[in-house]
Amino acid sequence: MEIEAVATFCLNLPGTREDYKWGGVRVFSIADTKMFAVMGLAGNDLSFKVGAELFLGYVDRPGVRPAPYLARAHWITLTYPFAMGEAELKDVLTRSHQLVVGKLSKRRQVALKL
Repeated sequence: MEIEAVATFCLNLPGTREDYKWGGVRVFSIADTKMFAVMGLAGNDLSFKVGAELFLGYVDRPGVRPAPYLARAHWITLTYPFAMGEAELKDVLTRSHQLVVGKLSKRRQVALKL
């Protein structure tokens, strides 16, 4: 899956917005501050949240490593070209989005129409 296709997919998830932070990082977030995916501006890596029960299984795979600074929160990093097919990558990004949405208050979820 190409870098811009990943960005477009993330932006099409409900309530998502994109910001540029930390001098060259594209951040996809919900509710202004709750990020679910982070992409290097050069498009050479992609990090996102996975379920705690799946974290170790993912980091054992070739091309997948714990995300710097965010591994303790069960984030993984893929280097381009991504070590996942398009369907699997869309699935894990959708799950990352859902994990973050699930942490929002019910009131916030309703406000975002999620």
